[in-house]
Amino acid sequence: MPATTAAVPDRAVEPPAAPRINRADDRSSLFDERFLKTLEHLHMVSRKVFAGNLRAERRTRKVGSGIEFADHRTYARGDDFRYIDWNLYGRLDKLLLRLFEEEEDLYIYILIDVSDSMSIGAPLPKLHYAMQVGAALSYVGLANLDRVAIIPFSDRLIDRLPPSRGKNRIFRVFDFLRKCEIGGQTQLAECMKTFVTQNKRRGLAVLISDYYDPVGFEQGLNTLRYNKFEPFVLQVYDQREANPQLHGDLALVDCETGDTREVTVSRALLEAYQREHERYCKELEAYCTRYAMAFFRTHTAIAFDQLVLKIFRSGGFLR
Repeated sequence: MPATTAAVPDRAVEPPAAPRINRADDRSSLFDERFLKTLEHLHMVSRKVFAGNLRAERRTRKVGSGIEFADHRTYARGDDFRYIDWNLYGRLDKLLLRLFEEEEDLYIYILIDVSDSMSIGAPLPKLHYAMQVGAALSYVGLANLDRVAIIPFSDRLIDRLPPSRGKNRIFRVFDFLRKCEIGGQTQLAECMKTFVTQNKRRGLAVLISDYYDPVGFEQGLNTLRYNKFEPFVLQVYDQREANPQLHGDLALVDCETGDTREVTVSRALLEAYQREHERYCKELEAYCTRYAMAFFRTHTAIAFDQLVLKIFRSGGFLR
């Protein structure tokens, strides 16, 4: 583990004498009627944020045979002479071909960390919070006629909900997230390798996780970047992880690996831990900034819709 990830033990500091009830297993009330109303409000806000323009016609662009001019290139033998720019030929005495933009659907991949470290948190487990944020972003994407896929992961890609479009598909998203398998260790790098292998259509990769990976976050994010995906990084944490209220002689257990470490928790040790945890999170943010990746960090005490509104108002996700 690199030095920058030394703060990762906070993903699992729980005394073994107090058995943990995995509240992340109970997802029956995760997407209730109130949640649906909140989603519709978020969708309306997303439309207003973009000057009243209905973003349903938003598409990614590539050079092709559309109707909107994109660029010129030198005429080559065999090209369709109907696309020669004769006006430029008269001025420059060069045969240049007009190129046009071709529209294609935007693909949005919602990748949600469902490892054991995500089952911790209050008032909601981080996993529940991540699923609500993922569902909210999915709803806006579906309503805008983008193609949205849901992919849970931990030490592997757990399953996938294939890309679909249209607001009515949100109920398939709810059902999928309620029933998907959870648990395992966080292995971001390996999961992203599998993801880019299985998904050839490039698009926006929304990665929702606590990023408590023993080998760090760089390799996984780089895999997305190098394979022409657009990473959108959302870090979710619990306030008790950043500022644990522990003291005395304790046996701390890593909830993903089961490793146990006996420590004497003092004020000085807690302060050192808090600094290291903050340093790790700041390094993730700085890394995303350096490579122009969208980054948002939140704790579970902040309402999910407040986070989504912040994303919209910052110009993230929908552009």
